[in-house]
Amino acid sequence: MDSPCIASCKLNSDKICIGCYRHIEEIVDWNKRTDAEQLQIIAHLAERKSKVDNEAHQPTSAITQSEWQQAKAKLALQRKIRLE
Repeated sequence: MDSPCIASCKLNSDKICIGCYRHIEEIVDWNKRTDAEQLQIIAHLAERKSKVDNEAHQPTSAITQSEWQQAKAKLALQRKIRLE
């Protein structure tokens, strides 16, 4: 399934991208998710868009390499815990 990314990656304080409305962990892990998981994420995007757009005054920042690596490490740890 195609990513909802629109190449406008900026995170608000909740780590939600104001371009595609996915959480950083959903962005980092997108290609590892099943179609069903991706559809579930997409189903929540409109609700998030409304919330994020209503909080448009929040500061945003580009996704940093550090944030990307932290999210990736957190997801790897969660996977490891589930497998144990």
